Amino acid sequence: MTQNIRKFYRQSSKLLLIIVSVLFITLIPSCGTQTIDNYQATAETTLTWQINYTNNPTEGKQGRFEEFASVSLINHNGQKPEAGVYQGDKGLWWPKIPPRPSLEEIEARKKRSYEQVDRPILLRQVKYYITYEQNGQTITLPTNYAVYRQVVKAYPQKIPLRLTMGINNGSVQKAEPINQ
Repeated sequence: MTQNIRKFYRQSSKLLLIIVSVLFITLIPSCGTQTIDNYQATAETTLTWQINYTNNPTEGKQGRFEEFASVSLINHNGQKPEAGVYQGDKGLWWPKIPPRPSLEEIEARKKRSYEQVDRPILLRQVKYYITYEQNGQTITLPTNYAVYRQVVKAYPQKIPLRLTMGINNGSVQKAEPINQ
């Protein structure tokens, strides 16, 4: 009897594995491709002052982070924006550094008198987007640095691009020039 039960469980588990595999494959959202010839690349560069407040820095606990002054700048197609102050290693333009938080601002954010305050850190963040036309609609999707650079290089000549989309076509993972 126990051999029959074991055999039943083995067969049942194989059947369950097959069913789950088929469901997984059919329910996975598609990642398609698009061919475009009207597009532009955007990179939003942001500088933000941030400070870590900790109860006891020797405990190795991270504490909580507070953000202070922040400024952003939009880069279009690799061109220098009007408010661009300096260009980084990746060809992106950055805004003027925001004012460093004052001692009064830093102390005002303390929640407990015994909290330790780290020195202010200037965070550099970048968000990349691609905007393109499809069936008369303008679509803007998040992307990555590699796609941004490919679009920037192709933009002046308006070289058609093949985009590889992310999950549910909600982002662009790759851009390749189409040789004509």
